[in-house]
Amino acid sequence: RRGKGVAPASLPFLLLETSASAASCGSALGLGKVKLQMCLSQSASALVTHQPLLCYIILPSYIIQAIPFNRAGSISTLDSLDFARYSDDGNREADERVAVLEFELRKAKETIQALRANLTQAAENEVPLQERKNYKSSPEIQEPIRPLEKRALNFLVNEFLLKNSYKLTSITFSDENHDQDFELWDDVGLNIPKPPDLLQLYRDFGNHHVTAKDVVDVSVGVEEDELEATTPILGNVPVFETTPQSIEQCLIVQKLEDQINVLNNEKWSLMEKIQRLESEIDFLKNENFAVSTVYGVAPHPSLEQVPLSGSEDNGQYLDIKSSENDNKHGNTEETSLSVSTEVDSRTSKDDALNSVPCKEREKMSSCVPSTKTAVHFDKPNRKLSATFHQALLSFCRMSADSRLGSEVSRIADSEKSVMLMLGRCLPHIVPNVLLAKREELIPLILCTACLHPEPKERDQLLHILFNLIKRPDDEQRQMILTGCVAFARHVGPTRVEAELLPQCWEQINHKYPERRLLVAESCGALAPYLPKEIRSSLVLSMLQQMLMEDKADLVREAVIKSLGIIMGYIDDPDKYQQGFELLLSALGDPSERVVSATHQVFLPAYAAWTTELGNLQFHLIPTLLNKIEKLLREGEHGLDEHKLHMYLSALQSLIPSLFALVLQNAPFTSKAKLQGEVPQIEVTRFPRPVSPLQDVATIIGSREQLAVLLRLYDYQLEHEGTTGWETLLWVVNQLLPRLIEIVGKINVASTACVHEFSRFFWRLCRTFGKIFTNTKVKPQFQEILRLSEENIDSTAGNGVLTKATVPIYATGVLTCYIQEEDRKLLVGFLEDVMTMLSLSHAPLDSLKASFVELGANPAYHELLLTVLWYGVVHTSALVRCTAARMFELLVKGVHETLVAQRVVPALITLSSDPEISVRIATIPAFGTIMETVTQRELLERVKMQLASFLEDPQYQDQHSLHTEIIKTFGRVGPNAEPRFRDEFVIPHLHKLALVNNQQSVDSKRLDIATHLFEAYSALSCCFISEDLMVNHFLPGLKCLRTDMEHLSPEHEVILSSMIKECEQKVENKTVQEPQGSMSIAASLVSEDTKTKFLNKMGQLTTSGAMLANVFQRKK
Repeated sequence: RRGKGVAPASLPFLLLETSASAASCGSALGLGKVKLQMCLSQSASALVTHQPLLCYIILPSYIIQAIPFNRAGSISTLDSLDFARYSDDGNREADERVAVLEFELRKAKETIQALRANLTQAAENEVPLQERKNYKSSPEIQEPIRPLEKRALNFLVNEFLLKNSYKLTSITFSDENHDQDFELWDDVGLNIPKPPDLLQLYRDFGNHHVTAKDVVDVSVGVEEDELEATTPILGNVPVFETTPQSIEQCLIVQKLEDQINVLNNEKWSLMEKIQRLESEIDFLKNENFAVSTVYGVAPHPSLEQVPLSGSEDNGQYLDIKSSENDNKHGNTEETSLSVSTEVDSRTSKDDALNSVPCKEREKMSSCVPSTKTAVHFDKPNRKLSATFHQALLSFCRMSADSRLGSEVSRIADSEKSVMLMLGRCLPHIVPNVLLAKREELIPLILCTACLHPEPKERDQLLHILFNLIKRPDDEQRQMILTGCVAFARHVGPTRVEAELLPQCWEQINHKYPERRLLVAESCGALAPYLPKEIRSSLVLSMLQQMLMEDKADLVREAVIKSLGIIMGYIDDPDKYQQGFELLLSALGDPSERVVSATHQVFLPAYAAWTTELGNLQFHLIPTLLNKIEKLLREGEHGLDEHKLHMYLSALQSLIPSLFALVLQNAPFTSKAKLQGEVPQIEVTRFPRPVSPLQDVATIIGSREQLAVLLRLYDYQLEHEGTTGWETLLWVVNQLLPRLIEIVGKINVASTACVHEFSRFFWRLCRTFGKIFTNTKVKPQFQEILRLSEENIDSTAGNGVLTKATVPIYATGVLTCYIQEEDRKLLVGFLEDVMTMLSLSHAPLDSLKASFVELGANPAYHELLLTVLWYGVVHTSALVRCTAARMFELLVKGVHETLVAQRVVPALITLSSDPEISVRIATIPAFGTIMETVTQRELLERVKMQLASFLEDPQYQDQHSLHTEIIKTFGRVGPNAEPRFRDEFVIPHLHKLALVNNQQSVDSKRLDIATHLFEAYSALSCCFISEDLMVNHFLPGLKCLRTDMEHLSPEHEVILSSMIKECEQKVENKTVQEPQGSMSIAASLVSEDTKTKFLNKMGQLTTSGAMLANVFQRKK
């Protein structure tokens, strides 16, 4: 062999393999075929039988030359020998021939010795018959591999590696098996046919049927001895005496016979099962027996309701619904379970029990119902409606819709049911447990934890449950929670406290937020099944700790929802203050998710408890109002709008609870009976609730009950009044006046505060209804505002019109209902306010705030334009001037069609007003149109009107008009259309700067110069063409510098820097483009320059100091 020993072990195999070809060659040469085969076979037999003879065969040279021997890998094969050199022609020296023969003899002896070693090892490794039976009866015990099998598999594996270009692996593999030649299959063993390669074996694997010896139906009682006797042992088949064809035929016949036997056994088993089921049906029809007579156990109260079936899959399950029964039998829970278990085992295994036939014993053991008493849970001493409780518990997020959810939500109560459940679950567990589908294990863990008698083992199983998944996702947590709730319903509050809660407590500070999230959700889901003392102590403390310490928003959100559920079950009044503190902490949480969950779950649940305690009107709402008033008192120099929003949003979320309290304590509540046809509630009757818990129908109990109460409520308000109605009188006489007083203290310039209070009053009025709004809310506002002609000159009467009361009343109360009379009332109110503020020369901030709030809704644009048109045609110039200024606020949000049809005509009318102040007041509105509108015709009309203001000789000395135009140009110039800016704004600014140089009055000159400076500062960051820069922008700046040199030296320094920078830009552009025809804007194409200008534009403000800093950086 190459690289190894030279033992000619393959010689006899080669002789055997080539016998057929040699025989054919012999016949071609006229030599007897049988004679040649005999010669070769005898040589091989000598080696197989270990006969000490020389196995080297010397054939005549003409025969050797005729035989087509294939070249083998060993140097000891026939083709490696020079037969011509050592032939019997006598031409070679005798000593050389003797040397060769001695060499071959030595190699033959080595081969014989190797064969003896192989046979000895095979004999030692032969497995006895009894051990083979053990291997067959226990498939998990695999029979050790035999040396011949190992060598064959090694050869096939090496062949596969070489064919698939795994050469390095093949070399390593051959080195590790140095005692085997991988180039010759004959090296494997004696008389072993070579099988197909590995790929062919794999592809052909599915075409083979497993014999009956390997697979037997579990329902057929086949003994191992019978199985061994009916299965042929291939080892007994003679290897040399039987042909392969006969062996294959025998195997096929044996397989068919095995299949026939299996089918016959299965047929008899099914027939026996049918007979047994028929007898059970007859027995159940004809016999009315009591389980207690056989086992001495009391029958289940609901035995008649349990469907009895003879099916194997009729495991009895406990009802998971809450029971209202008394808990006096709670101590017999585990006793009844153990008795049932003992009965089942005794009836299935005790052969001495002969009083009942075998089949009937099987029947009874499968049909015995559960004797487990219903579990009783502590009911809170609360008056919440069942609908509210149901809506509250809907936030537990349990899942029982899927297959796995239904498995988890049912707990088996007998050993047989456990086995049935395992049979259903294990097929899903096995393929998925390694693919992060560990939730399939939950039913198995829960059933075992429920029924296991050892507390230590139960604790270990529950620990596994909570640590089943490293980072459980949302669906996996829901499944675990469903299992925990099913466990709690099954075992009762005592075991929930002793076994489940410790698992939650251990993971309260787990490093993974998903695990802490599971703890937070578990506290809420288990709340109904815990002792009431534990709810208000341990669980509440756990949730409070997580709310204060946990950094994950999702965890705190889950904590808030669980706190809401806890608040629905706590009945200890001493915990009220602790709940209020938790509520304030939750409302002030920095996470929007947590605050949203507070309004959806925690606050409504806490409000329901507060209502039962009688604290809603006397503590919760007054405390929040006190905090708002304190904020307003302390916020004279800077109001904390975030805290104001926090408290006001809490009050807004309490409106449904307050209205429900008013209905429940009304004089007509006792008359509210669900009789006859129930009236339907309008869809828009109430604002859309942010949560089911804020739905008034949920708080009351049902939509039908609410409909009856609303009908009586409206009738009572319209015909009988509020006499004796203490809760509603509190709202009218205490809550509303206090709210209106708070509104009067708000800074009207704070848009956010105005919006918040407007939404609050809107929800309040919509919830309490139109009759309440018209008869109780509006009169109180009207009394405060006192809109009458005699109050025009009264300071006391006008003071409230400048406060936030006006916009909040207009946008929060008058917009609640949108019928025609309501819109007319709103229009009239705004017209009166505009008139009174204008005639009294009062600030217009309250009117502007109303227009801004209403203008955000396109539905009110037509209404606001109607109000302004009233001002346009008013007889007082003051009112017309106010209307002109209001157009500026409305233009930005109004559609261009309305601008063209309603706004511009009104402004054109005002621009020709006899009063110069009215004309001046239209300039900001015209500028806003230039900034926002894109229609060419509108822009041209506005441009012509502004040009008339600038070029008409009658306006040459109108200082206020010039000031307003310059301010408007500075505001809208950077955002206006470039053509309008280049052709109109910058040239007219240049003219105004030139005129201002001739101004003799220093105060007016400085005023114009200051506004010009602000305008040029804003326009300096725009892209200006070179011609415009040279002809208008730079000359205008120089004129302005001339004014500032005499009036404001600090501005002059900044102007000099601006002029210098502009001149450098022009010079740089001239050097780059000698023609000078390219614009500066075209030279700013490079990204660096664009970025520089844009950053500069973002930094600029109208402040001169800031502008100075920008240009000082250039020096």
